Amino acid sequence: MRLKFTKMQGAGNDFVVLDGVSRTLDIGPERAKRIADRHFGVGCDQILLVEKSQRSDADFRYRIWNSDGGEVEQCGNGARCFVRFVHDKGLTRKREIRVETLSGIIAPRLEADGEVSVDMGAPRLAPEEVPFDAGGLDPIGTRWPLEVAGRTIRVAVLSMGNPHAVQTVEDVDTAPVAAQGPLIERHARFPKRTNAGYMQVLDRSSVRLRVWERGAGETLACGTGACAAVVTGIREGLLDERVRVETRGGRLTIRWGGGENERDRSVWMTGPAVTVFEGEIEIES
Repeated sequence: MRLKFTKMQGAGNDFVVLDGVSRTLDIGPERAKRIADRHFGVGCDQILLVEKSQRSDADFRYRIWNSDGGEVEQCGNGARCFVRFVHDKGLTRKREIRVETLSGIIAPRLEADGEVSVDMGAPRLAPEEVPFDAGGLDPIGTRWPLEVAGRTIRVAVLSMGNPHAVQTVEDVDTAPVAAQGPLIERHARFPKRTNAGYMQVLDRSSVRLRVWERGAGETLACGTGACAAVVTGIREGLLDERVRVETRGGRLTIRWGGGENERDRSVWMTGPAVTVFEGEIEIES
């Protein structure tokens, strides 16, 4: 099977985007792994498939595979590339669209300056919604104790459509992302695995962030990880409502109100979405 694709990136988080609207495409775990392979395929963090939605309240359906072939619920940087893709390909003339994902509806919007904003929905804060097995544990504020490699760390646990475990660190450059991240990702208390975030607070309106992503390893940026980190910082009184998130691949802006109605307030993310190149690849049928 010969596939036309578009290679895109958002703050260094890179994607292969496929048009499943004009042509029905069967992308499963093995094909996704082959496409994502940086030696034998195109190479990317995630594969994004644009499809027609079966829902009356959505313009498109958005499916995501990580580079390990696992299909996942959400990808924030990918959502920005998604709206850029459907607009550039003439699949819609709307600057704001509603998109069906495995975790619900999101609403990305193409801004006048070329960046893209996405309504990522409200954070899910209850352990069972993440999901996170909190049995036998006592939280301290927003943090839960987690045994990792013989020591106890404290993580904020929440979902932005996908699971996150966020730590606050003094310096992200020296944070044990590569050593500890895989252990947190596959920790037994996260039945669907998790993303492990490391946030350094610079001031009330800016943080630095690294994320070990579930199924992809450390990426240059993680949109849902940025949302999860900022939500954590705001809930703990460390950050204001609008925060600049510096990742290794670029800058994202996250906005969230928090407060009494925090479970109902949407998180908004704004950042770049860039087309890198177009191409074709032959994939075994």
